[in-house]
Amino acid sequence: MRDDLAMGRALDVAATARRHAPPWPWVGCVLVRGGEIVGAGATGAYRAGPHAEVAALAAAGDAARGATAYVTLEPCDHHGNTPPCTEALLAAGVARVVVAIGDPDPLVSGKGFARLRAAGVDVIDGVCAPEATEQLAPYLRHRRTGRPFVVAKIATSLDGGVAAADGSSRWITSAVARADSHGLRADSQAILVGSGTAIVDQPALTVRDATPMPSRQPTRVLLDARGRVPATGPLFDAELAPTLVVTTEQAPAAARDAWLAAGAKVEVVDPGVAGGVDLDTVLALLGREGVLQVLVEGGGRLLGSVLEGGHAQRLVVYVAPLVLGARGKPGYVMPGADTIDAARRFNLLTVRQLGPDVRLDYEVA
Repeated sequence: MRDDLAMGRALDVAATARRHAPPWPWVGCVLVRGGEIVGAGATGAYRAGPHAEVAALAAAGDAARGATAYVTLEPCDHHGNTPPCTEALLAAGVARVVVAIGDPDPLVSGKGFARLRAAGVDVIDGVCAPEATEQLAPYLRHRRTGRPFVVAKIATSLDGGVAAADGSSRWITSAVARADSHGLRADSQAILVGSGTAIVDQPALTVRDATPMPSRQPTRVLLDARGRVPATGPLFDAELAPTLVVTTEQAPAAARDAWLAAGAKVEVVDPGVAGGVDLDTVLALLGREGVLQVLVEGGGRLLGSVLEGGHAQRLVVYVAPLVLGARGKPGYVMPGADTIDAARRFNLLTVRQLGPDVRLDYEVA
């Protein structure tokens, strides 16, 4: 079996761990001997399951001896929640290890490669590296910067509106598109929302329609600098999902006490330049909490701040076949550019039709 084909299978296996492995990386491993796959495994649930290599070795049993291991991320060589994967590969008698990309985590970062090579194992890296880099983009960004991968999401009309003149917005997009958006939630460990949207929509911000479901609900993160949002409604129902409120000293003590009494976690940070919650501080905070990907769900002012400030790595736009006109509420509230040449441009990655709607995925430079 060709190296790229076997690594493709490992990437497919890795994808099955996307929603239960974080903050571990979602890794896949397949073992090939005599041209046949003799074992495969993906990263198990965080703190509970095995790493991908150990799972694949267990599936292969004695057939692992003399086999080639195809792994989507550099095997670890340190003791953490599990023993080193390098030790498991060496003990099983694997003769060759093919890896897609190295792990930038300082605890790994080349040490896995060095340990295997020092033991006489033939190690090749860089096979299907672009595919693995895309698949693990949130993990890689977190390990390199300490901050999560930010996905900004919006559902708009053809002319970029998110609500009619009377404020009504349910539903701009179809049930098919809304179900797809729950996949974005399921892939994220936190969902970010501003105080205005929290007051008007009273959202639950939970994953309700995704297959597979994540092992745990994402943390709902409310940005409320002045204590405007009451501690009521589904956003503060602790049985649905955890809630984190990030606020400033501008919020009255009574508001903070009410949030805490409702079961939310409250973090007080310095205000940003515009007087709201500073987004750089918020992202650093979420990174320390082990959030690999955060989904920004609104509203327009928060989305505008995320894009204008260069905080997002992806923009996902669901476009519905309707026009709201000049009286509609804009989806992007930000100063913007004075000229066409100064306008920010995004790189279109994919286009998908979802019922009557279209999903556009952009890379944000």
